[in-house]
Amino acid sequence: MRHRNAGRQFSRNTSHRKAMFRALTANLVAHERIETTDAKAKELKRVAERLITHAVRLGDVAFTPQDKLSDADKAKRHAAQAHMGRFLRRFAVVKQSGEDVKIDLVEKVFLDLARRFKGRPGGYTRIIKLGHRRGDNAPMALIEFVVEAGEPHKPGVKKAKAEGADKPAKKTAKKSEGTEKKAAKKAAKVAAG
Repeated sequence: MRHRNAGRQFSRNTSHRKAMFRALTANLVAHERIETTDAKAKELKRVAERLITHAVRLGDVAFTPQDKLSDADKAKRHAAQAHMGRFLRRFAVVKQSGEDVKIDLVEKVFLDLARRFKGRPGGYTRIIKLGHRRGDNAPMALIEFVVEAGEPHKPGVKKAKAEGADKPAKKTAKKSEGTEKKAAKKAAKVAAG
């Protein structure tokens, strides 16, 4: 029986697995998209979304300037930041316009990501499958935040609905490409023998 055995182990002990997810989460927050294996991306999604939910649940307290907060709200935000700081690495270096810039990851979660995902009820990341890695044939995936940095989230409006008019054309194009490939394979088999 496998009761209460949620999550993948990745053939690592607990401390190694925790360190791996701390590093992956820090890189995801810093760069906003990373490429990793499919299984790691699926587990990282659980970890990263919990952190962002923790900041989003504070509401406007998460990203309001410090001098405009009441003492109770300051204490709330400080406690939440300290809690997140126990898991998430504090600083990271990223390249911006050709220069290395040191950013505070905990502040980025509270000031940038909490504001960006305000009003969104979860689902802050997406996983895009990329195919297999050349060396060991491991399935690779790209994990990224759903809403881009300059794009505000509008509750109730989805991109897929706006682009829904051209879906049938895409499906027929894919079907015709597939049939062309099959016909080419059959012709190659017939020619070979």
